[in-house]
Amino acid sequence: MTKVKICGLMTAADVNAVNSAQPDYAGFVFARGRHQLDKQKAAKLKRILDNKIQAVGVFIDTPASEIIDLFNAGIISVAQLHGYGNQEMIGQLRTAGIVTIRVFVNEPINANLNANFSMIDSGYGSGNLLNLDNLNVDHTVFLAGGLTPINVSQAINKIHPFAVDVSSGVETDGKKDPEKINEFIKQVKRSDSYARTQTN
Repeated sequence: MTKVKICGLMTAADVNAVNSAQPDYAGFVFARGRHQLDKQKAAKLKRILDNKIQAVGVFIDTPASEIIDLFNAGIISVAQLHGYGNQEMIGQLRTAGIVTIRVFVNEPINANLNANFSMIDSGYGSGNLLNLDNLNVDHTVFLAGGLTPINVSQAINKIHPFAVDVSSGVETDGKKDPEKINEFIKQVKRSDSYARTQTN
């Protein structure tokens, strides 16, 4: 089954929407941008997030000590590292018990970085869909960038990622849309069902 991450949660209504839809991961953005949260706001949202959904912190150039602090506070269990994240830092986070996702934006995946997962993205919230024609992914890759309920099924059937990640693609007027979240997850499940029929 392809996993689903709904990123950029900002309000209690956003959390309630993902609690209802039951993705595998929910993203709290600590990097600068319109979805940015501070520790206090993220802690409040985490308290109402369903325990079955893993909380992912999204970071750009954040020191390992700050990420570990958020983990120790029970706010995140996964760190998504944009723009940096060398072997030493990833090792520090993993030693602390944090699952790591190293993001590669329009660049080849560096398999030498010992993160738990890799993510391929078209840009930092650009909303642009990646060129899927030349992607070669394995079972540890998250696919992000420009995914919507309309195109996610095609993307999954083409490259078969471990997980798909969406933020603005399930928003209406800049706010998370419960109907779009539900439809996105529905299309992911439909893709998985189709894949199983093709292999049986």
